[in-house]
Amino acid sequence: MPIQHAASAAPSKIGDGCRGHELFHRWPTALGVGVAALLLVTGAASRDTLAIGATAAAWCYLSAAATGRRWVGWAAIPTSAVIVVVSELLGGAWWTGLGVTGLALAAIGLRRPAGRAILLAQAAAFTGICAVAVIALTWDAWAGLVLAGLLLASHAVWDAVHYRRRLVVSRSLAEACLSLDLLLGLGLIALAAITA
Repeated sequence: MPIQHAASAAPSKIGDGCRGHELFHRWPTALGVGVAALLLVTGAASRDTLAIGATAAAWCYLSAAATGRRWVGWAAIPTSAVIVVVSELLGGAWWTGLGVTGLALAAIGLRRPAGRAILLAQAAAFTGICAVAVIALTWDAWAGLVLAGLLLASHAVWDAVHYRRRLVVSRSLAEACLSLDLLLGLGLIALAAITA
């Protein structure tokens, strides 16, 4: 039986030694950076975008905690967008819809005996983030933009903790959210400062 030299040894698993494979594992970061860059480059990002983004991100974490299912965090992204749109179509503020459904999620989650401490932490974070987001919308345009941008960027810390500890949501969601929150929050503040 011939002896294989290290240089000619076959990879032990698919993708070993392949740079593209390593990059493939960073798809959540690429997704977050791509969405943030798209919003910044097209001018679609605003103070409202930042405030809604921070609150919706916290709502997604609350959804996953309430159900005890990590994948629900991903499913909650389009769901939160629908709630925002429907709230505004009905003549209410976007934060009203997210707030009412967030309260319902907390009530549902409290009926589950496991994970109450995590649920309460997510509910407290959601409440705090929602409150600061609403305050940012009441301030003048520049100060509100800075507050909303810092709020969204600070959610990246929450994402990092959940990513590191493998809590509440899937690591892919925490990673995507971290890159989106940080780049969009600080990026819009920087763009506004440059163009002011």
